[in-house]
Amino acid sequence: MKKWFGLLTALFLLIGVAGCSSSTTAKDEKPKKIVLDYAYYSPTSLVLKKFGWAEEAFEKDGIKVEFVLSQGSNKALEFLNSSSVDFGSTAGAAALIAKSKGAPIESVYIFSKPEWTALVTKKDSSIQSVKDLKGKKIAATIGTDPYIFLLRALDEAGLAPTDVEIVNLQHADGGTALTTGQVDAWAGLDPHMAKLELEADTRIFYRNPEFNTYGTLNVRSDFAKKYPAEVEKVIEVYEKARKWVLENPEEAAEILASEAQISSNVANKQMERNDFSSPIPGDVQKEALISAGSILQKGDIIPKSANADSLVDELIHDEFAKAVIK
Repeated sequence: MKKWFGLLTALFLLIGVAGCSSSTTAKDEKPKKIVLDYAYYSPTSLVLKKFGWAEEAFEKDGIKVEFVLSQGSNKALEFLNSSSVDFGSTAGAAALIAKSKGAPIESVYIFSKPEWTALVTKKDSSIQSVKDLKGKKIAATIGTDPYIFLLRALDEAGLAPTDVEIVNLQHADGGTALTTGQVDAWAGLDPHMAKLELEADTRIFYRNPEFNTYGTLNVRSDFAKKYPAEVEKVIEVYEKARKWVLENPEEAAEILASEAQISSNVANKQMERNDFSSPIPGDVQKEALISAGSILQKGDIIPKSANADSLVDELIHDEFAKAVIK
């Protein structure tokens, strides 16, 4: 019995050592590939893609970098949920909705504070205020900041979503629906909104910069847990792009114009509506999301039983950005 006990003890010790060795290997493991999204509503992502700084940063580690186009927050979140991308660019409130539905994501960086959405109608429309939207058709991309902006604007005006007809269209299609008369108004998103503002027979009839939530870079939670050093390195290259944009606004606008296939005037209009000065997520973003969350709960988009403060705390992670940005 003593002999068998000794053998078993040795076996358990061996398993323990092997387990420790496996854990160390897993901790030091690097991904073979990192997939980033890029989006026309995130100029820094376009700069990053243009200059190849992410590919350059990860090349020495043998890690490949790929880029995938996100046409809206809803698409970025779909990509994150399906593990098609490791990092996705969304509005903060859109990420909060996804988090409330169990999406395993974390917001780790602020790529800009934009005024990228407003309510738009045709120049000859009788619509002058949000109250005039009662009984009207409004195009919006459900699950994105323009949609949330619309809900907040309606609530502020004393209207419910049931007082209007919301037509779910992707951002560019919503703009087309407005110009062709298929809808009465549109919850717009730049650069599409800036393009119609400058080049089509449309006008913005309601603006509220505080109803726009921040542009957030989100990472899949399992990726962040497994590869924290790579998360920090992604933020490092985003920081390089952000600083370049601040130092070269005209060139950044030209990159935006080329990528999004819009005029320089439209690109400059979009750039004017972006503040790139505060990249670390924190209390300001949390307060903005909690305010948006109350409207989303009122409309049953986020369950009323959910604790909005806790959801926001689970979503916003500043430790990666703080480790990089001094």
